[in-house]
Amino acid sequence: MTTATAEPGAPRDRGRPWSLSKAAVNGALVLATAYTLLPLVWLLTAAAKNTGDLLGGRSLSPATWHLGANLHALATTGDGIYFRWYLNSLLYAGIGALLCALVCVCAGYAFHVYSFPGKEQLFGLVLLGVLVPTTALALPMYLLASELGVVNTFWAVFVPSLVNPFGVYLARVFCAGYVPGEVLEAARMDGAGELRTFWSVGLRMVMPGFVTVFLFQFTAIWNNFFLPLVMLSDNRLFPVSLGLYSWNTQTHAFPEYYPLVVTGSLLGIVPLVIAFIALQRHWKAGLTAGSVK
Repeated sequence: MTTATAEPGAPRDRGRPWSLSKAAVNGALVLATAYTLLPLVWLLTAAAKNTGDLLGGRSLSPATWHLGANLHALATTGDGIYFRWYLNSLLYAGIGALLCALVCVCAGYAFHVYSFPGKEQLFGLVLLGVLVPTTALALPMYLLASELGVVNTFWAVFVPSLVNPFGVYLARVFCAGYVPGEVLEAARMDGAGELRTFWSVGLRMVMPGFVTVFLFQFTAIWNNFFLPLVMLSDNRLFPVSLGLYSWNTQTHAFPEYYPLVVTGSLLGIVPLVIAFIALQRHWKAGLTAGSVK
């Protein structure tokens, strides 16, 4: 029995379709990169244009720059209402994602460590929540908030952001990979209670998972639009996404809002970029945890 071997110097991709050749794959990657970066490049240049440049189709032209004037207008329009929206988004997304990540890790830790009747059935019920789109839950949550009398308040947007079924699933997976039972048993033998074992041992070991859930939830809350649209009518409680939408609806009557919307959108992505860069070490470790398990 003989085995066919490639001749020295023969091209390795002989017989491979042209669509899988190195040039074709690299070309597809270049096109995908350009397609991904083009909106960001447009946003960077358009944020420095005035109304005439934007309406005249000169968004990508390097001829004129009005970024300082746009930032001044952004800070003064509506008595600085934009930066109030910015603070609201930081509160909704920052505190909400932090508490949500803690809740998810606690739940995932409990599902991984403890045994109790109906555990898997309860976990399956949590996973069902992943399949339900958040937009489908907006109206029921509005009716519930109306019953509780919290519509058009900070809590109407903040409290629903503390729940993330997918985060519970991720936390259980991370706990299975990062928290060995022998370590927990050693902590108990040293006299640590269950709460102390979780806080001093389990939570520290699963910190990459905590950061990963935090980043996912921070991004989801920061970009959330439909829930604030349903819950809020007071523009002082708006997040950035809803505030910019309210300005954008007025651009037909007041074209001077165009530069404000574009410049505000550019500033709106800054916290996301900072969060991903600052936490990328933990985030990458968390994403690769399952691949080496």
